[in-house]
Amino acid sequence: MELADRVVIVTGAGSGIGKALAARFSEEGAAGVLVADIDKAAAEAVADDIGGIAIMVDVSSETDNVAMIAAAEARYGPIDLLCLNAGISVGGSVDASNETWERAWAVNVMSQVYGARAVLPSMLERGSGYLLHTASAAGLLTNIGAAPYSVTKHAVVALAEWLAITYGDAGIRVSCLAPEFVDTPMLDGLAEVSAGLHKLAVETSISTDRVADAVIDGIREERFLILPHPYVGEYFAHKAADYDRWLGGMRKMQRNLIEE
Repeated sequence: MELADRVVIVTGAGSGIGKALAARFSEEGAAGVLVADIDKAAAEAVADDIGGIAIMVDVSSETDNVAMIAAAEARYGPIDLLCLNAGISVGGSVDASNETWERAWAVNVMSQVYGARAVLPSMLERGSGYLLHTASAAGLLTNIGAAPYSVTKHAVVALAEWLAITYGDAGIRVSCLAPEFVDTPMLDGLAEVSAGLHKLAVETSISTDRVADAVIDGIREERFLILPHPYVGEYFAHKAADYDRWLGGMRKMQRNLIEE
């Protein structure tokens, strides 16, 4: 799929990866880009820069997702690419509060269910459309010290897989973006988990522009897994080849980064 003359929506596009994606899609010649974010001012600033339109969206609200799709269709026409990118970083263990778990589930998972549910009928009617789900390397591996984040990002991968299997023969293409550490404000939250993990994240992080480059390549090739950090694919393969050995390695990493 090429982006020229396509109609695109990006959620969580007021900053970070979403902002970089919106800018790249515009540079690639998209016919229209709708910038969606819960921060209205941030969304408007990005939209002004790229010549798109902005809308304030609470992605955890199904009503807001339906309104987002309707707004883009009213302005640009049928949606070619829906980038379900919005998410939050949530640390803690299984002992995190119910409210924390529910918020992580609502923003990281149900937002993507609502977005897909809202756009799929028109895509299926046309027999074409593209869904890009932003997960994380944590969805393929795990995130030490962050149970709600790891669990919900695994769910995003599972949702994207299911959609790709269920609707692939109906003309719907699906990609799952799974970066590791990216230079965004989300990295700051890792300092609360451990200084060692934060240091590792900073040292191995890549720019949002590099993530956007990987997304453009992945969409062109219509690949399911888009891995801006290629070694994540290697780790994933090692995990599948010997799950127990991988778990042991992760426990060792946890000891080195957090417990010592």
